[in-house]
Amino acid sequence: MDRRHFIKTALLTAGTLSAWRPAMAADSRFTPSPANGWRVFEVTTRAELATTDSATRVWLPLPSVDDPAWMRTMGNLWQGNAATVQVLRDPTYGAQMLAASWPAGAAAPVVEVTSRFATRDRAINLNEPGKVAALDAATAQLYTRPTELLPTDGIVRKTATEITRGNRTDTEKARAIYEWIVDNTARNPKTRGCGTGDIRAMLETGDLTGKCADLNALYVGLARAAGLPARDVYGIRVADSRFGYKSLGRSADISKAQHCRAEVWLAGFGWLPVDPADVRKVVLEEKPGLTLKDDVVVPVREKLFGAWEMNWLAYNVAHDLALPGSTGQRIPFLMYPQGENAGGRFDSLDPETFRYRITAREITT
Repeated sequence: MDRRHFIKTALLTAGTLSAWRPAMAADSRFTPSPANGWRVFEVTTRAELATTDSATRVWLPLPSVDDPAWMRTMGNLWQGNAATVQVLRDPTYGAQMLAASWPAGAAAPVVEVTSRFATRDRAINLNEPGKVAALDAATAQLYTRPTELLPTDGIVRKTATEITRGNRTDTEKARAIYEWIVDNTARNPKTRGCGTGDIRAMLETGDLTGKCADLNALYVGLARAAGLPARDVYGIRVADSRFGYKSLGRSADISKAQHCRAEVWLAGFGWLPVDPADVRKVVLEEKPGLTLKDDVVVPVREKLFGAWEMNWLAYNVAHDLALPGSTGQRIPFLMYPQGENAGGRFDSLDPETFRYRITAREITT
């Protein structure tokens, strides 16, 4: 194995962060809070590929979101037998990826990358706006513009207008869209992966079911159509929920634990975390027969407009990416490992066939 040093020097260690407050038992209510302190994790993604008679490429997402309040990247370490390895960055959204390639006939191609990062729960008090600098014009334009799967005209704009009618402030509009998503959508366990986020098709067919990349994309698209800067945040769960919700966490082998969230920009608050898709996940998966009125659902619905439990790694906020060096189509988002050879793009939703494994561990010393 060809070992390399950390691509980015880690400036933080567990000892330099305020200690995370472990729960003696699952907390009685869902109450994410920065007061719970920082946690440090390592996520390792390993791809082992079959020998082919053509050149092979792999792109592995790396943590690209760095915010001093809730997410701090601490470096990446890679090893493997790839002929070339590069850390590449999407110029529009800043999404980073480890790109590896092998020539035709390379025996047992393998690449592994370990990323270390620190997280802290997010919780914004909407009763206490602060002094937050306005978004610059370029950033505001980026996060209000349409994308291929997030149109802001036609039925999307019509729906957003209907939802927000009578709401005067941006906060009221953002909340109205959140409540509408929670009330009118459902998680579909038959949806592959996290879904695709084709929101026009959802609204035109009336099939408002799917998973996080569908339901939270619907939030983002409707928010943009209402004039609010909004974005998806693509990532993966890395630990069990400290609040006892089995549906809101995953640990150890997280190969199928990808999860995207959403943010909306509000004056006086900045980027507000939201996650209506996880409300619907709790309804479907926490225990049989739940409704939005059940005690186990109500606190999650209340908190996920303005808070996230950070047992989760944020990769990036990118849409419609062209993978560098790829001969294939753009991808709607980079949340799963990607790969291809002369035969075409690998199925990133099937880690058994693509042969990749993602694991997480918490650093406690």
